[in-house]
Amino acid sequence: MDSSPGFVAVILLLLGRTHGDSVTQTEGQVTISENGFLRINCTYSATSIAYPTLFWYFQYPGESLQLLLKVITAGEKGSSRGFEATYNKGTRSFHLQKASVQESDSVMYYCALGDTVAETTGGAEHKPRGHRWSGC
Repeated sequence: MDSSPGFVAVILLLLGRTHGDSVTQTEGQVTISENGFLRINCTYSATSIAYPTLFWYFQYPGESLQLLLKVITAGEKGSSRGFEATYNKGTRSFHLQKASVQESDSVMYYCALGDTVAETTGGAEHKPRGHRWSGC
């Protein structure tokens, strides 16, 4: 019986700028012990969007992006699948956290922003471009 602790590898991607609006998140691979605490930093700059909507997506290898969290209002906290992120307008941040990661959390995570007005009027879906990775 293998008694070695499990590890969770998380792959992160930096997304580019669009019309002066951008997000910056922790880059590279992060390895965390199973049941460990995960925090992925995401800050944003929104010069052309007065009230941005903030998103976290995840992607399993070979699969399409899936929405994890979406928050429209500053101060609001989004939560899903044990993850949570709070829209902090003062620090322009939307950090993703999970108290106890599992092996199934070994995926790519993407932070993105969009226009709240476009969202509420049926605008296009905001799915960032991604790439594949090989997990541990």
